[in-house]
Amino acid sequence: MQESALAIHSTFDIAVIGAGIAGAAAAYFLGARARVLVLEQESQPGYHSTGRSAALFTETYGLASTRALTAASRSFLASPPAGFAEHPILTPRGVLLIGQEADRRAMAAQIDAFRSYAPGVRRLEPSEALAMVPILNAARVGCAMLEPDAKDIDTHALHSGYLRGSRAQGATIVLDAEVESIARSAGVWRLTSRAGTFEAPIVVDAAGAWADAVAQRAGLAVLGLVPKRRTAVIIDAAANAAAWPMVMDLQETFYFKPDAGRLLLSPADETPSPPVDAQPEELDIALAVERFEQSTSLSVARIVSKWAGLRVFAPDKALVAGFDPCTDGFFWLAGQGGYGIQTSAAMGRIAAGLILDGALPADIASFGISAAELSPGRFR
Repeated sequence: MQESALAIHSTFDIAVIGAGIAGAAAAYFLGARARVLVLEQESQPGYHSTGRSAALFTETYGLASTRALTAASRSFLASPPAGFAEHPILTPRGVLLIGQEADRRAMAAQIDAFRSYAPGVRRLEPSEALAMVPILNAARVGCAMLEPDAKDIDTHALHSGYLRGSRAQGATIVLDAEVESIARSAGVWRLTSRAGTFEAPIVVDAAGAWADAVAQRAGLAVLGLVPKRRTAVIIDAAANAAAWPMVMDLQETFYFKPDAGRLLLSPADETPSPPVDAQPEELDIALAVERFEQSTSLSVARIVSKWAGLRVFAPDKALVAGFDPCTDGFFWLAGQGGYGIQTSAAMGRIAAGLILDGALPADIASFGISAAELSPGRFR
């Protein structure tokens, strides 16, 4: 159920801080076996990064560990339980990676590395890439790679499915409940928020850009998480754009993809930022347009909409899931780095496995994922 912002003093098995995609997925997979509380500082879940995603499922993006977590999430996202969502979570899209002539060797190495989790990846001739996306500037396409099995993600349906499923299992989700203080006594955490006081022996820190700040309020050392701003703009689309794959350059200096009858552009910026309600900067908007125009035959006549979101990275850019090694009952679920939606099913199950069983689910471990590589202990 969802509680209003009233004074409450309740005890739960697990308190999850943050109702974005990470916290929602954790609550969903924990809820069948525990009494779960989710505290969200905003008036709506997923207001920040979750609601500002490029919404793509790709098994060629990020570190090898991230690609493994994405691959481990595919089966759930492709075939969620009955009633989880009204429509498919994943729909066909594809990713076209392009590079200059000088990038051929680097592109070939990437293709070899990607095939471990995305066996359908294949090299394209520049002419094939240009036929697939006719607006591309031929002078900018010296080599190309296609990931045909990449998918669009219905982020809203996925996030809503986790939250709805959590409530159906008895989870309590409290909005407008920024956690102001956290203290542990006699094996129990007491969380004081704007919505009331709550207790639980286990806290899950899924607060996104605010995860380090939450840890500080609990008296813990921070992990050194760095929120980085990413900008997106929407422009009117060319004819037949709906069938195009997402296009990204090998150096990740820009990307564009069809989006609800228009095109989403990004300069793939990663500007360090404090944890705030991120807003787009005019320079980044200009860079998105400039790089798109340089790489295609189109000129941008108008910007339909624009926004920015924060992607939060651990120092080594790998995701974080595990108990803090210095404090009992404090579980980190952080550093999603822009991969949180496509890895959410695996990360939610990992959180549940480590918290309730003390181990990763066996099928997830079979992807070569280990608890040690995700543990916050690697930074201590």
